[in-house]
Amino acid sequence: MPGAEKAAGALRTIGELAQEIGRPQHILRYWETRFPQLRPLTRAGNRRYYRPEDVALVRRIHDLLSNQGYTIRGVQKLLAAEKGNKAARAAAGTAAPASPSKTDTQALKAIRDSLSKALDEDS
Repeated sequence: MPGAEKAAGALRTIGELAQEIGRPQHILRYWETRFPQLRPLTRAGNRRYYRPEDVALVRRIHDLLSNQGYTIRGVQKLLAAEKGNKAARAAAGTAAPASPSKTDTQALKAIRDSLSKALDEDS
């Protein structure tokens, strides 16, 4: 089914994710060697399946490298620092504040607009 969108919680193949972010598959495999936080599920034949949290991490890494000018090393340091901050907050008993990404915000606005349109049509 070309063009069919997967559910938000569905697993993504490496090909789907590579196409989504506009990078070749070998770049995603390389990132797996550089970012220990990125660990997709692997199945028979070493096929990779990315969970929603992996997809979010790949999108973030891609944004940091492509749009914000970070180097691989810079992204590694940033992610390691964030992991340390989360661990410190967990030890202190406070939760990390939720900060929606640009993609999340756009998705929520699209949902809001479609619901508003449906309500207008229903009236």
